[in-house]
Amino acid sequence: MKLIRFGVIGNEKPGIQLENETRIDISGFNEDYTETFFETYGIERLQKWLTINQKKCPVISNNIRLGSPLFKPSKIICVGVNYAKHAAESNMKIPKEPILFFKATSAIVGPNDDLIIPKKSKKTDWEVELAVVIGKKASYINKDNAMDYVAGYVLHNDYSEREFQLEKEGQWVKGKSCDTFAPLGPFLVTKDEIKDPNNLNLWLKLNGELMQNSTTSDFIFNIETVVSYISQFMTLLPGDIISTGTPSGAGLGLTPQRYLKPGDIVELGVEGLGTSKQRVKAYK
Repeated sequence: MKLIRFGVIGNEKPGIQLENETRIDISGFNEDYTETFFETYGIERLQKWLTINQKKCPVISNNIRLGSPLFKPSKIICVGVNYAKHAAESNMKIPKEPILFFKATSAIVGPNDDLIIPKKSKKTDWEVELAVVIGKKASYINKDNAMDYVAGYVLHNDYSEREFQLEKEGQWVKGKSCDTFAPLGPFLVTKDEIKDPNNLNLWLKLNGELMQNSTTSDFIFNIETVVSYISQFMTLLPGDIISTGTPSGAGLGLTPQRYLKPGDIVELGVEGLGTSKQRVKAYK
């Protein structure tokens, strides 16, 4: 099942994208895709509801804006340097354990919303990523049953301001959390639709030029490892997002380095998770 949210910013409604790519409004279900939805077996309940009510649901025009498929998750946890080739291009050592950092949830926008280059930014960069959505509360879980805690997956562009992230003192979070730096979607794909999330193709184009083209099989730490590892240090709540890192081809690793400028078009996708597109604009 593919969960979507649609409508104007701040007033999105829940919906579903069907197998034939038709989008339907499930407002009659009377729930949004929140922490409570996932915590109370919302996916299973929605599936049952649809068997009776799907034909009654209004069809959504493809011209209507898509928002983030998740409503106010408690946190976004990101994994840094999690692709072997990305570590090599960044001249970083292969980490012995996952590198973690937070991304502010205020950075979340819809999949095709504009990317706003922040004030005083000179090094805004792109990063296509597979993000994992947690389905139930997880604390101190084992790697062997980590997938039991996953609800699904979503496409994420982990935009990064490299000067803020790496050249200023402190943690990476301030280079990761600028407004519009976390476009999610177009939809959340439930885990039953993805056979092997540790072997998915992912790609990113800048102005039509292919910049990133890899597979999650290049993970240093696979999804099971990452979910279990994070749960040793914090409680994962239903709806939480874990962004699993980016492959080689980010602007930071190019020679010479290359960063975004107003007017650029960024397109990206992950196998089975759809595609998104952001137009780059300057802060005003």
